[in-house]
Amino acid sequence: MILSVNNVSISFADETILKNITFLLNEGDKCALIGDNGTGKSTLLKMITGEYSADTGDIVFKKDSTFGYVAQQQDFNSDKTVYEELLDCKRKLIETEEQIRSMEENLKNVSESEMNDYMNKYHSLAEIFEKSGGYTYKSEINGVLNGLDFKDSADKQVKLLSGGERTRLMLGKILLNKPDLILLDEPTNYLDIRSVEWLENYLSNVSSAVLFVSHDRYFINKTANKVMEIFGSSIISFDGNYDDFIVKKEQYTDSLMSAYENQQREIKHQMEVIKKLRSFNREKSIKRAESRQKMLDKIEVLDKPVENDNEMKLFLTPNIESGKDVLSVKGISKSFEGKNLFSDISFELKKGEHVAIIGANGSGKTTVLKIINDILSSDSECEIKFGSNVTIGYFDQQSTVVDDKKTLFDEISDSYPNMTQTEIRNTLGAFLFSDDDVFKRIGVLSGGEKCRVVLAKIMLSKANFLILDEPTNHLDMTSKTILEDALNSFEGTCLYVSHDRYFINKTADRILSLENNKFVNYLGNYDYYLEKSAELRNAGVNQNKDFAGNNSYAGKTVISSGISDTASASLNDSSSKNDWLIAKQAQSEKRKLENKIKNLEDEIEKLEKSSAEIDEEMAKPGVSSNSAKLNELCAKQAEINDKLTALYEEWENLNS
Repeated sequence: MILSVNNVSISFADETILKNITFLLNEGDKCALIGDNGTGKSTLLKMITGEYSADTGDIVFKKDSTFGYVAQQQDFNSDKTVYEELLDCKRKLIETEEQIRSMEENLKNVSESEMNDYMNKYHSLAEIFEKSGGYTYKSEINGVLNGLDFKDSADKQVKLLSGGERTRLMLGKILLNKPDLILLDEPTNYLDIRSVEWLENYLSNVSSAVLFVSHDRYFINKTANKVMEIFGSSIISFDGNYDDFIVKKEQYTDSLMSAYENQQREIKHQMEVIKKLRSFNREKSIKRAESRQKMLDKIEVLDKPVENDNEMKLFLTPNIESGKDVLSVKGISKSFEGKNLFSDISFELKKGEHVAIIGANGSGKTTVLKIINDILSSDSECEIKFGSNVTIGYFDQQSTVVDDKKTLFDEISDSYPNMTQTEIRNTLGAFLFSDDDVFKRIGVLSGGEKCRVVLAKIMLSKANFLILDEPTNHLDMTSKTILEDALNSFEGTCLYVSHDRYFINKTADRILSLENNKFVNYLGNYDYYLEKSAELRNAGVNQNKDFAGNNSYAGKTVISSGISDTASASLNDSSSKNDWLIAKQAQSEKRKLENKIKNLEDEIEKLEKSSAEIDEEMAKPGVSSNSAKLNELCAKQAEINDKLTALYEEWENLNS
């Protein structure tokens, strides 16, 4: 155990953020902490570090353990360079190295009588230095510099770095310090794909336990062996990566709902049995009803599982169908401040293609989209041609397609004047803007909220060609999944820039990788790109080549089941027939049970009527004074009561 969190709760301004949070981290665990925006993930990390105090509960670290924390924003300042800051992480090693060198220089001054002790001390120090990484720390620092993209800014002073660069630097310092527990809040936010891949490899091999907040599902898949989700102020946890978590969570929530529904059915059934027993209006049946009621009152009633209704509704349906040729780009080039981003880029898009543009930060991916949308001009003479009936829906990172000065309602109303107020409200409601939210100014919205407004406009545009620049930025995991599903069912064409590898993997059938100022075309998703780009690097293949594997269509392997259509249909027919027979038998058994219960109730009613008639007979003056007659009636009454007792038990058993 490296960290134990037990029944921790915290509230702000009477609002409960986290309630009874309990979990355990073991040494070496790599645990992802996920949840929708605002659920308290960063708050939990700050409670673990001690920045926030828990209202209740305990947070316990392993004795003498250390931790390092990288928040989303870093305020630290320094006159030191990036390299000097990273070098400080190895200060103890450097001091040990200096001590060893000093001992070596002083060796000639050591007397013969002191030599043995002196050399023992020297060898002991050298052994500590070696085991602590003394001979590799410089290459380790260089690895961090390269991996976190500081290779060209190692001599830059920290005070001149941007906020994102300072966060990356703090991440590098924590990794070099190698504490027992590493706490990271959105560590991939300021990293390009290459740096994220480097971080994945680093964290997978580091001995420290790692607890990290992330929305990067691909990163979680590559790094985590445990995933925790904060949901409704509580927490659920499963071993495995993100894909494992999704499967296990669905099974878990299904089991919770099933348990709740089963208990509700049982409660309803028991109440009906109690009501029926009381209707028999016999002392024994009433006692049985009271006994059942007591048992029912002791049941711990399950709460109905929380169903997440906070999901935007996104349907991408083109209004008209485009021609087969959607876009042709020939010879675009662009440079900024003397830096050549790309030159003489040409490519085409066909109807129905979903194409992702990837590349390092600053390589010009967004610029390509802006040139296509005529927001920027190409430096070279070029041709950008759209096919017949092509209508464009454009999503950009800066949300320039919406007006910050307008309200949400006016933004939609002005763009689509034929929509009624009810239609506008319903649309905004589908994107989680309800009641007075529709009259908020767009300028005061968060990044995620602005993103939803732009997506709403794209949906309403009914465009058949979507051009999207980082569409998953600011979206929580649920919203990303909804966007993925909408794109996968979209019958039009899509060209987008994204660093979200999970999103690319789910939605792209082709990738344009911006490498060395050119596009390299990969006919597949992100996993396919990784495989083929590695082959390209190893083989030194011509970068203008299109990559598609053997036995594949559009980069995706076609696998035959080995069962003929006729055999498959036969199997399906056989399976359907078997299911029908099972269902028919179940219905037959249910009818038999219902008939048996009905017959029992009729018999009980008949015997109770006979018992009541005997009571009336025994109450008559002539009978009550006739002991022989009275004994005869009492014997009949006892026989009826015995039968009723047996029938009550049988009836209860059938209804249990």
